[in-house]
Amino acid sequence: MLRVIVESAKGLPKKKLGNPDPITTIVFRDEKKKTKSINSEVNPVWNEALEFDLKGSALDSSSFVDVIVKDYETIGKDRSIGSAKIALKDLATGQAKSLPSRNVVLVNEKNQDIGGTINLVIGYEPPANAPPNPNEMQVGGDVAAGDGVQVTSPGGDPSPGQPGISPQKIMTRARNRHRPLSNKPQDFQIRARIIECRQLPGNNVKPVVKVYVCGQTHRTRIKKGNNPFYDEIFFYNVNMLPSELFDEHISIRVNQLLHIFLNPSTGIDVGYIYDEPAHAIMRKWLLLNDPDDASQSARGYLKVSMFIVGTGDEPPVENREKTEDQDDIESNLLLPAGVTLRWITLTLKVFRAEDIPQMDDAFTQTVKEVFGGHGDRKNLVDPFVEVNFAGKKLRTKVIEKNANPEWNQLLNLQVKFPSVCERMKLVVFDWDRLTKNDVVGTTYLDLSKIASSGGEIEGKTGESEVGFLPAFGPCYINLYGSPREFTGFPDPYDDLNYGKGEGVAYRGRILVELITQLDGKIDKPLDDIQSDDILVAQKYQRRRKYCLCAVFHSATMLQEPGEPIQFEVSIGNYGNKLDSTCKPLASTTQYSCAVFDGNNYYYLPWGGTKPVVAITSFWEDISHRLDSVNILLYICERLLFGDVFLSTFRFLTAIQAKAPDTRLAEIWLKLVNQVIEDLTSFKTPDLEGMPNLTALDFQIKNLRDKTVLAVREAARTMLEEATDVKEALSDIEGWLERLQQLAEEPQNSMPDVIIWMLRGEKRVAYAKIPAHLVLYSTYSEQACGKYCGRTQTILMQYPMDKHKGLKVPVQICVNMWLGLGAYEKKFNSFAEGTFSVFAELYENQAQVFGKWGTTGLVGRQKFSDVTGKLKLKREYFMPPVGWEWEGDWIVDPEKGLLAEADAGHTEFTDEVYQNETRFPGMEWKAAAEPYTDVNGEKAPSPSEFECSPGWEWEDDWTYDINRAVDEKGWEYGVPIPPDDKPKSWVPAEKMYLVHRRKRLIRRRKKVKDVRATADKKDQGDPEGWEYSSLIGWKFHSKARPSDTFRRRRWRRRMAPADRMGSAAIFKLEGALGIDEEAKEAKTDASTMFGANTPTVSCIFGKPYIYHLRVYVYQARNLMAMDKDSFSDPYCHVSFLHKSKTTEIIKATLNPTWDQTLIFDNIEIYGEPRTIAQNPPSIVLEFFDSDQVGKDEPLGRSACQPMVKLNPEMEVSPRLLWYPITQKGKNAGEVLLAAELILKDKGKETDMPIYPPKRGDKLFMVPQGIRPVVQLTAIEILTWGLRNMKSFQMATITSPSLVIECGGEIVQSAVIRNLKRSPNFPGSVLFLKVLLPKEEMYMPPIMLKVIDHRPFGRKPIVGQCTIDDLEEFRCDPYTTKAEVAMSSKVALMAAAPRYTVIDMEDRRPLLQTQEKDSIDWWSKFYASVGDHEKCAPYLKKGYDSLKIYECELENVPEFKALTDFCNTFKLHRGKFDEDEEDVAVVGEFKGSFRIYPLPDDPAIPPPPRQFRELPDSGPQECLVRIYVVRGIDLQPKDNNGLCDPYIKISLGRKVIEDREHYRPNTLNPVFGR
Repeated sequence: MLRVIVESAKGLPKKKLGNPDPITTIVFRDEKKKTKSINSEVNPVWNEALEFDLKGSALDSSSFVDVIVKDYETIGKDRSIGSAKIALKDLATGQAKSLPSRNVVLVNEKNQDIGGTINLVIGYEPPANAPPNPNEMQVGGDVAAGDGVQVTSPGGDPSPGQPGISPQKIMTRARNRHRPLSNKPQDFQIRARIIECRQLPGNNVKPVVKVYVCGQTHRTRIKKGNNPFYDEIFFYNVNMLPSELFDEHISIRVNQLLHIFLNPSTGIDVGYIYDEPAHAIMRKWLLLNDPDDASQSARGYLKVSMFIVGTGDEPPVENREKTEDQDDIESNLLLPAGVTLRWITLTLKVFRAEDIPQMDDAFTQTVKEVFGGHGDRKNLVDPFVEVNFAGKKLRTKVIEKNANPEWNQLLNLQVKFPSVCERMKLVVFDWDRLTKNDVVGTTYLDLSKIASSGGEIEGKTGESEVGFLPAFGPCYINLYGSPREFTGFPDPYDDLNYGKGEGVAYRGRILVELITQLDGKIDKPLDDIQSDDILVAQKYQRRRKYCLCAVFHSATMLQEPGEPIQFEVSIGNYGNKLDSTCKPLASTTQYSCAVFDGNNYYYLPWGGTKPVVAITSFWEDISHRLDSVNILLYICERLLFGDVFLSTFRFLTAIQAKAPDTRLAEIWLKLVNQVIEDLTSFKTPDLEGMPNLTALDFQIKNLRDKTVLAVREAARTMLEEATDVKEALSDIEGWLERLQQLAEEPQNSMPDVIIWMLRGEKRVAYAKIPAHLVLYSTYSEQACGKYCGRTQTILMQYPMDKHKGLKVPVQICVNMWLGLGAYEKKFNSFAEGTFSVFAELYENQAQVFGKWGTTGLVGRQKFSDVTGKLKLKREYFMPPVGWEWEGDWIVDPEKGLLAEADAGHTEFTDEVYQNETRFPGMEWKAAAEPYTDVNGEKAPSPSEFECSPGWEWEDDWTYDINRAVDEKGWEYGVPIPPDDKPKSWVPAEKMYLVHRRKRLIRRRKKVKDVRATADKKDQGDPEGWEYSSLIGWKFHSKARPSDTFRRRRWRRRMAPADRMGSAAIFKLEGALGIDEEAKEAKTDASTMFGANTPTVSCIFGKPYIYHLRVYVYQARNLMAMDKDSFSDPYCHVSFLHKSKTTEIIKATLNPTWDQTLIFDNIEIYGEPRTIAQNPPSIVLEFFDSDQVGKDEPLGRSACQPMVKLNPEMEVSPRLLWYPITQKGKNAGEVLLAAELILKDKGKETDMPIYPPKRGDKLFMVPQGIRPVVQLTAIEILTWGLRNMKSFQMATITSPSLVIECGGEIVQSAVIRNLKRSPNFPGSVLFLKVLLPKEEMYMPPIMLKVIDHRPFGRKPIVGQCTIDDLEEFRCDPYTTKAEVAMSSKVALMAAAPRYTVIDMEDRRPLLQTQEKDSIDWWSKFYASVGDHEKCAPYLKKGYDSLKIYECELENVPEFKALTDFCNTFKLHRGKFDEDEEDVAVVGEFKGSFRIYPLPDDPAIPPPPRQFRELPDSGPQECLVRIYVVRGIDLQPKDNNGLCDPYIKISLGRKVIEDREHYRPNTLNPVFGR
């Protein structure tokens, strides 16, 4: 019987009119029972008992009751108030006889907390005749006596029903089985599916799972990492008594191939699985523990599914989808006998939040006011926090209309520990009364980073206090998501707020603390924080001033010019120009128009005046955390890219055959000594006396110190004991991985620095830089961030980029410095150039009736900011505190905004459209505006166009006919009101078309005249005006007749009042010159596009001139982007504001460009020594050239040039392989080198000589840098093709093979009929080619299969790239000639028909039958050890067969059953990123021999390697196949057996021996 005592409820919500009349309904197994109703009460008390008859069936672990509280209505249907679901698993498993359920949260139909709770007590008496629950067992494995159960806690005390002890599933079965079992052996199949592992201990582990069942063992593939995913299924077929099988044990062990210090394992009884529904456990988590010490805590988790299929059983269908659902994990957790999980309480204290962005618009606020809400335009957000962990969900109260809410609530989550769940999800919502709640932001607390089991420390350190329970804070957690700006339209980046993808903007932060309590019993899941704890948290909120400066050196690789571009830098919401909650700061650069770089991209022409951003912000001082992070990252950086770096060691180890042992040992010794020295020298800071210290700080400090000590001791041990280089490499990589894990800081409350690129007023691209990377520290030089005060190259990215960085919006070089305000003067030592600060405003005028004035300014102010929207007045300009004016207002035109269309081009086409109109059927006449631009706006006539200085005309004005026009260049249209110009055009004249135009063009080119170029710089309006035909962005310096609007910039210099040096820019706070009338106007802050702040620039003196050479030699393993399985690759090489392009190599995936790209006269501002230490990156973008459509990207790579400050340096750069990446994946490699040479004006002749040319314009890679080559012979054995698949729905009939290597090509003879003879007529081809001597530069061999089809068509039907040529190298004088199968050897003739040999006689042998006693079966039985069946044979002393226990392919002496040829897989088609495996369309059988040839032609060549080969034509052969018996076949019938027979295919011959099938067996003996 099940008894539910409904005690009381409290906090039920009120109705619109009065209080509810609550009544409670309990639903169990579709049976409903109700309490009485309580009139007009929000805290009702019932104290009623409701009983349910179980009708003889016991509860199972999935049983539950539904609790529904309704508002009783006398007339009509009761209105639902809230409901809850209570699981009865603890009652079903016998862990408790009664289940008190206190403060159960009630939720509405939308699963939202209504604020009310209910109290119940549920009692359970199992039916008298119910079978005992197989899960009710003591820890020792015996049957639980009586009704209760005792579970021993880890401490050893029996603790029945305590919350600290896990109500667990013990994976052994009950002995007293209540079902009849057969006493005869039966066939069973056990299936075990290994899905995934979680939280395996150790570092750099490569786990493999082994499953032992009934003496049989299977193992998974080897995976790397602590959370491997396998998804492999194993079959075990047994024939046993059921009683014996159910007592068998399934043992699962996880072995770690590296650092085998622990083998976590688990076990489960077969009988336990058979007793489960459908004889299966589906997607259950198994806890892994140490088999030698079951009392230890969990060592990881393993997710499995297991089935037991008996005769006549249908296996259940399993959902095989890989899902991330972690709901109800605890009920899906199985524990080994003797292991318990403790209940712990995770208490999350949610104190407050700040900087929550606006989430509602004014209209919604008005609606809220109608429904009883209060309008507040300043805080348009109603936040609350929801916490999710292990399927449990809790939420705080809602704080209405508050962007900086204080909840001060604690949320208690009771879970089993250690938990399979690794992350606690925290979501901040904006509550909405009318619509669904909006997500403000999502963040996670990763338990693996705020807790430690102690397994991170390897070896015996004698310390046991390394492990610690989850702890966090009090500390702020930052939220990131979509941009903060609120609009009434749907947010296109809303998914970012749910944690899907990288957040692109700061969206506030929440202050939380996590405490773990063992054996803690919770009264309420939700409670208020005590006032003492709130006061303690106050000290963690102390703020200090931080100063951030960013100097933008370049912005390049822009895809298109478009509107002017501006950059914004922010940290938190400080610096966000669209956020009105913070003081206006100098956080944005000046607007600039992009200029063409002369080849492919655009750049911003900043020249020697670099824009500067200066931001002051206020955050907690967590320098002790970030200093430790930077020191650990510095050690990792030195290990990867230091003086002796790991990548060199990896490379030399990979080509160990070529590298001398002494060189390897030397590098290894330096590397290990460097690790020991770094770990000894660079200590993390002590915590004593540091601010904002938490319990987690001390635990992480202890963990880091112990791990560093362990790594250092391991390095010293390696110096003494290491013998194998490859093992040493693996150990060093393991150290690196552990140090990188230690460098992760969970309590990092400092927000990231976010840089936005704005085009006009739209956010286009962003970059996130962790603050610690640019943070200055006084602790040590190593504690400073990697990029603190150093220029870094950043490839910005689009928000939620679906193409994953396929296109780069812009590349910026920026120098950032972040430090405490107390150390702001330290910035002076990092600053370069001279900082200048200006206030600026624009004077605007319009032309009306030929006169310039302010009367025609529609929507513009007389004086405004650069956007023209913000009204400014000179008299309101006041310098910030600490600054004063230096000089008066002057006119200073902004050259960067004058959008000259021909800037950067060497050739340019001027265009103008001639327009004519008519009445229908009348003659054409000049239009009212006879000459316009493409958009129909007024433009000068062709006669008014002047050739700019530095340019010359190439031809006269002509009309363009390369468009959809008639033969005279006209296109026709008709305007549709209210437009006065046509929107679409057609090339044919019709009667009703009343408007036509033609495009007139004239080409000009730049002349190489320096004086003309110098004259151009003096152009411009003498009064500083810049002109435009419309009020907009596009201005030009010289007045035109079509101009209607003009403006000019006024600037006034500011200087610091006291001498502070460059650090004075951090005093720039507040807006300048805002009109008081505009300030008082009630305008929404979010609609004003930023405030007018001072413009800061860093002015450098004269630039240094550099000369860059990029040596692009070759690439390999590029992606196939064309249907013929190849690409036509070329490369864009970009360096700062210049780019060049290589030539296009047709139809190859391994192009050899052998090209030197020369960038001459590159202007770089800054000290040459600084450039030498940290040169700008060279970016290479690879494309597939297409005749139709856009060129498709193949990937991107980057490298840094070798810098030569003295051109006479004799050191040459070395060609190295650099990875090419595409969407984060490997897409090939490129072999290149680069050198950047500082030019001395007086020593132009000292520059390196130009490399030799190929053709008129292409420079080759010079000697000394290009690989040293030698004449090499490649012998190709082209034997034949196999298994060729159809191409374009036609079979391949006449293929030939093309072999390419090193630019040389040779083609085989054509196979006339592939079906009749798949081998090539002539077997050996010979190729002489110049190949590099060094193996790392060796080009691959490319195979192409061409099918010769009618009408001269020769499509490529398959291709293969062979990268590793080392195995084919040979010494032609010492290696014996390849004699495959001599044609002189007599070949066994085959009969025209196939023959079946019957070995039928298997009867018991008689001693008298001497001849029968020595048959083949006797020999076989003697070989397998069955002496009873072959005694006479053994007595005779005859030979026996050798039986192999594995596949013959795996026997070393059989060489994988291969012949004298290698088999190469052929591929075809365009690369598809969605397909992981490339389809194989055939095989090529052949081989290669590579050996050097003498340079002297007088020396005779070496002997050929492929000689005396057999005839490649078809041969008749007799193939005998002895099929003896089958072992452990899979059942196919309902009886658990199958009826196997033999079917053999060889070429076109097929033998199907269906008549001689073997009935009802899984181990058939064929003897055929």
